Amino acid sequence: MPNDERILETMPTGTLGLVATDSCIGLAQKVDAYLQGWREHREHQHANESAFKDYYKNSYIIKPSTPRFGSGEAKCVINQSVRGYDLYIMVDVTNYSLTYTVCGQTNHMSPDDHYADLKRVIAAAGGKARRITVIMPFLYESRQHRRTGRESLDCPLALQELINMGVDNIITFDAHDPRVVNAIPLNGFENVMPSYQFIKGILKNVKDLTIDAEHLMIIRGRYKPCYLPCKRTRSRHGYVLQTS
Repeated sequence: MPNDERILETMPTGTLGLVATDSCIGLAQKVDAYLQGWREHREHQHANESAFKDYYKNSYIIKPSTPRFGSGEAKCVINQSVRGYDLYIMVDVTNYSLTYTVCGQTNHMSPDDHYADLKRVIAAAGGKARRITVIMPFLYESRQHRRTGRESLDCPLALQELINMGVDNIITFDAHDPRVVNAIPLNGFENVMPSYQFIKGILKNVKDLTIDAEHLMIIRGRYKPCYLPCKRTRSRHGYVLQTS
């Protein structure tokens, strides 16, 4: 059975809601456009049943508001019902371009600020959503995934905190160490490797790229198994893989 047919044979968990924080609105709009086209051109024999209410919509984006008080503290407001929704919350903790003002001073939002806003969005849902999935392209505090001394374990603590707040699944891309999933072994944690998308993007957009042994060399600081036909040589900076 093709993947599309297998997906459409399942009943929706709830009405789809794509919660786009300010840090990830651009990516969320692209996902929303894809979902609109994907659902519009697919038919389902149970499409008229109540479980498929709002299956086809002009937009699945739910835009939360996170105003700040004069003290610099913030809150989250969701101006629509999310009861029974299947929520996907998108947040980019490394979007440093966003700013807020406190006492006349402009501050750029840090990963800690974005993570705090994520928790505010989850809290604003108030436990009414049927399922909550967090999409975090850069895993918050992923560089602090293990101890080397008397120090905090921020990434595992953050994952456990999100699960305790009611998050069911966490999706990230190329986590610094995917073994951090051991902090939440009974919950969903998807670490998507974007290697294929990177290669496809390069091949589509770099017009003068020539792929042969005369022009292409792949360099990586730390060696990992290479599944392409290649020759491996050792350099002072690591292994150099040259296609053959």
